[in-house]
Amino acid sequence: MFEVKNVNYIGENEQAIREVRDTVFIQEQSIDPDIEFDGLDESAVHAIVYSNAQPVGTGRILDDGHIGRIAILKAFRGQGLGSKIVLSLIDEATNKGYPRVYLGSQKHAIDFYTKLGFQPYGDEFMEAGIPHLSMEKLFNK
Repeated sequence: MFEVKNVNYIGENEQAIREVRDTVFIQEQSIDPDIEFDGLDESAVHAIVYSNAQPVGTGRILDDGHIGRIAILKAFRGQGLGSKIVLSLIDEATNKGYPRVYLGSQKHAIDFYTKLGFQPYGDEFMEAGIPHLSMEKLFNK
């Protein structure tokens, strides 16, 4: 069974978040650790998904509604956990009254975010050597 929790970065959650992101972004995708751990984690709200009390996925939302750092361990992909994380972060945003959430999607994940109600905007850009497209989801007031 999977459980998603929205948490702060400080304390016991930091290690869980760092382990998942290190595995997915630094080891699998060869992203520079200085880019991955950008100093914004302490001010963000993080979603962590657990399987039998073990962290298997994470993501974050910044104070301006920017969703990012969505990561699922390889053995747990394809089970809807990325959607659970994004939806949990969207709930956080709506509870805080944000007018929208937005993100930079890696090109291979555009369809994933489109199914969650995000719309692309702007031009393709490179981040950490990987092509991305900006996407947003507006909330009705």
